[in-house]
Amino acid sequence: MTSSCAVLILAASLDYLIGDPWNWIHPVQVMGWFISRLTKLALKYCHHSLTQRLAGIALTVLLVIGSGVVGWLIIRCAGLVHPILEILVESILLASCFALKSLRTAAETVIKPLKAGNIKEARSILSNFVGRDTQNLTSLEILRAVLETVTENATDGVMAPLFYAVLGAFVPFTGPATFALAYKASSTLDSMIGYREVPFIYLGWFSARLEDCLTWFPCRLTVITLALLSGKPLKVIKICQRDAPKDSSPNSGWSECAYAAILDVQMGGINWYRGVAKVKPLLGNAIYPITINSIKTALQLTRYSFLLWLGGAASLLLFAINR
Repeated sequence: MTSSCAVLILAASLDYLIGDPWNWIHPVQVMGWFISRLTKLALKYCHHSLTQRLAGIALTVLLVIGSGVVGWLIIRCAGLVHPILEILVESILLASCFALKSLRTAAETVIKPLKAGNIKEARSILSNFVGRDTQNLTSLEILRAVLETVTENATDGVMAPLFYAVLGAFVPFTGPATFALAYKASSTLDSMIGYREVPFIYLGWFSARLEDCLTWFPCRLTVITLALLSGKPLKVIKICQRDAPKDSSPNSGWSECAYAAILDVQMGGINWYRGVAKVKPLLGNAIYPITINSIKTALQLTRYSFLLWLGGAASLLLFAINR
């Protein structure tokens, strides 16, 4: 457990200081490569809804369990060389599961040209991070898109990986990175094939449901943490209970709504996807407009929540060691 505590702290530090270097091979890139190849094979040979569902189950089980097992083997092999190398390798793998700095960097790259009045560049950069059409967005709509992205991904990109890393730290013979990598594989599958549209309706249904289930508890725990940090927990929970269930996703609506309630802003509305309008439920009360400061505050809240969980986990691990 001593090494697990060190891994959690070192991984969080690496993510904060370095993030995800673009010129490094990232575990998610490897996962994405396998998902892409296996998806093409499944769609080529499975043409019936039942066979596609079965292929989706097999693909999900293989990727999720396989990612955890491969990560565990890499870490154990490093341990055979030297215990310090084992801690370092596991910390690097775990840091790759956290997206705290990536979210901050993505938001800043969009905000910078927007502040300079270059809305075309802001739209272009934003298109790299969101699925909606960006070519006609106003500055206010760009800010809403950034805030929605930052707050939605706060759960599945930051808090949920930390939750499973902490869980893995308390499970004998696994370690923090094993569970976090398995969760990251589930999240990557959902982002790549978990769509209710052709050709992924049947192939991606299981991965989407699994990701929903795995994220459900960390999401609610994140909402509670944010509510407590806000100093107005009853208000935040009340607004979340009112608005979050309107969202088709069992998790992203809750995550976004918690931030909207704290910031006294409203998210949701009409988004365009490949020229087709989609109305998202309105989350929160539009007391104030969404501004750059709203995004900065949301990022700070995520960082404080992350540090609170990290500190709590480290304290529990140290307590367990000294018993």
